[in-house]
Amino acid sequence: MLALERRNLILEKLQAEKRVVVSELSQLYDVSEETIRRDLDKLEKEGLAIKSYGGAVINEDVSIDLPFNVRKNQNVTGKQKMAELAASLVKDGDHIFLDASTTAVFVAKALKEKERLTVITNSMEILLELSDVSGWNIISTGGVMKEGYLAFLGSKTDESIRSYYVDKVIFSCKALDLEWGIMESQEAFGSTKRAMIGSGRKKILVVDSSKFDQTAFSVAGSMKEVDIIVTDKKPTERWKKHFEKFNVKCLYPV
Repeated sequence: MLALERRNLILEKLQAEKRVVVSELSQLYDVSEETIRRDLDKLEKEGLAIKSYGGAVINEDVSIDLPFNVRKNQNVTGKQKMAELAASLVKDGDHIFLDASTTAVFVAKALKEKERLTVITNSMEILLELSDVSGWNIISTGGVMKEGYLAFLGSKTDESIRSYYVDKVIFSCKALDLEWGIMESQEAFGSTKRAMIGSGRKKILVVDSSKFDQTAFSVAGSMKEVDIIVTDKKPTERWKKHFEKFNVKCLYPV
């Protein structure tokens, strides 16, 4: 097992259990305790964990970005349900943007029954996911590959996005705040989301309820720019009124 793969597994365990013990991890992955301590040192330097006596605890800071492969395995059931709702809004023959979020990967999977779609994305994961679909037009934005995110970002990416105008923009975000709106942890992601939002007729924000009432570093857009929000749970009355204020339709599983 590669060290990176082992650290991702440790991180998944931390996400699920909130703490890990060196001796248990040593036995679980059949490596020395010193190797596990080095793994935990690496996770702590990346801001993903906080070392404690004999082990480590998860860093609960919402501004920390987890690796893509770890985020992809979080709230899988919720993401599948949101993806099905989002996919139901897409018609055969539509031109759509899909962003480089883990949620959008689930949407891509849910769209596979559709016909003649044109999908433009800055996500390497989505390009791979849709590589076996026939009869579609799959377009990569290109740009600079962001390590650990499987995403193309940067000025070339944004320029490519702005050269298209699509029927629907389907995207997610890091945080959603009543005052600040749609937010991302890094400026490059925020810039790409802004480019997508400005290049589509109907904007569909797919975001799970854990992102509500959170803030992040970069403002990616405002609620008045969104047409439909898809989430995994019925929102609070405060959020429902907020959506109604901007005439945003809210969909969630019943």
